[in-house]
Amino acid sequence: MPAPVGRSLEELGDFLTHPAAFHPPVITAVRENLSVFKVAGRLLPHQRPETSPDPDRVPVLLVPGFMSGDFALAPMAEELRRLGHWTSRSGIAPNVGCTRELADAVERRLEVTAERTGRKVAIVGWSRGGTFAKVVTVRRPDLVASLTTLGTPNTDPLAVNATLAAQLQLITRLSALGVPGLLGDDCLSGDCAHEMKALLEQDVPDGIPYTAMFSLDDGVIDWRACLDPQADTIEVSATHMSMGADPEVIDLVAGLLADLVPTSLA
Repeated sequence: MPAPVGRSLEELGDFLTHPAAFHPPVITAVRENLSVFKVAGRLLPHQRPETSPDPDRVPVLLVPGFMSGDFALAPMAEELRRLGHWTSRSGIAPNVGCTRELADAVERRLEVTAERTGRKVAIVGWSRGGTFAKVVTVRRPDLVASLTTLGTPNTDPLAVNATLAAQLQLITRLSALGVPGLLGDDCLSGDCAHEMKALLEQDVPDGIPYTAMFSLDDGVIDWRACLDPQADTIEVSATHMSMGADPEVIDLVAGLLADLVPTSLA
């Protein structure tokens, strides 16, 4: 497993103050877009080997990012199954719906996974999926073994680049016109947003390891917003859009999960 880049919040210093509007350097934006081609081949359908769950490995629930679905985390799921983990999809496709409703859906999937395995579940959430993962962890700590977020701006969910901000505006306008299944203004500034913000500001309960991975080369999310002071932070070299399928990130996630001892439900 590659060695993570270790930096304390103190070492990151003045970088922790992120601007109101995130404008990544041009080279970062270019690298972000090119990275999609780098991992595209890993997302193509292919014959997946048969695997058997290892009783010494924790079950894992994988939650995808904004405008994506479970397919985007297929390479990670495949590697974790190869290592003996029982993995569960989130059932989200695509991730563009109401924040409250999708968080509720992830919580239901967590309950099903815990019931099927009889064990507490490790949750890995990428980008917006990491926001759902933290919300669910705060609400149902009795079912969670660990929390890992990948490029998730849990200190400021709207710390995004101009392109994503425009996409959010378009989606909320379509929602206002009556298109179903989309997040609306309520998710950005209304009761839904305030409810989720209050949950994100709560501490992850003691005894649940919480790790937040971030990248200085993230051209979609302001990486400073990923540095949740409640979490142990790990810097990675992946871009935002490649993070869910990046071999370095997958190896780091696998290493974190390997340190966990499966725990039966009380």
